[in-house]
Order: sequence, then C-alpha cells, then structure tokens
Amino acid sequence: MSNFRIIGLQPAAFTEYFGKSDDELSALGARRYVVDEKPGFPDRIEMRDLEIGETAILLNYEHMDKPSPYRASHAIFVLDGANQAYDRVNEIPEVMRSRLLSARSFSADGMMLDADVFPGAELRGWIMQSFADRAVDFIDVHNAKRGCFSGRVVRA
Repeated sequence: MSNFRIIGLQPAAFTEYFGKSDDELSALGARRYVVDEKPGFPDRIEMRDLEIGETAILLNYEHMDKPSPYRASHAIFVLDGANQAYDRVNEIPEVMRSRLLSARSFSADGMMLDADVFPGAELRGWIMQSFADRAVDFIDVHNAKRGCFSGRVVRA
C-alpha cells in the first residue's frame, strides 16, 4: 500500500483576505458569507464543512500552477481567520468522503494521466490505484457537482 498525504491550503496564502470589509473583499474579487447551512461551505484550509454562523470567504484560487496546459484556477471557500492547515497521512477528511468527486492524476510536469468521477467513499481506492503508477506525482480532487477544487493528494 502506498502512503498518501492530504494537506489543506496554507492560511498564509489568504491573510490579505482575512478580516477585510465587504468592500475591501469585493475589490479583491472575493465575497464574504456567513454560513447558513451545513454542509455547503467546504473550507479548503482546515478541510471541513464550516459550522453555521462561521464566516467563509469565497475567492478565486490557482490550484494548478504548473506551466502546463492544465494550469487552472477556480472558486473556493476558506474560513476567515483560519490559522491551521489540515495535514494527515492516510486519512481522508469527511468533507471529501461525503461528496461526489472528480479526481485527476498528474505527472510531475503537470500533465494529466488519468481522471474519474466517483462517490467520495471511493477516493481511497482511487488514490491507491493511481499511486501504483510511479508516473503519478500528485492527485487533484474536485467537487464534481460545482467543480470547485477540493484538495491535493501527494505521496507520503
């Protein structure tokens, strides 16, 4: 079995958004939401569905920054003021297990090698199958219904 690691996005990448007014966020192309349903606001830093009453920021994030044809960005939610990124080996957070997912495996140079759509409960098996191929460097996981970047899986 290959060990894998899922790491939430680093809070430092989003400090320019934290604590800003609605007008300041708008100028940055972002929006604030007070969470009013759960699930519905999946935080990409702590890798969890935010609780009702917490504050989420919706912003554009470049999740695939390698210089390849697959370079990409999309809207994501982050918890306003988050300070600790999720970081676990061989664990899949509930925020991924509970959704329909689209997963894509990539080589080190950012070229897609494989892709599929499946229920989150099947992610572990897809990771194991993908990492059996030594050409796979990392896996990007997206929520299939809204297409938002969910997280990256790397070899541990």
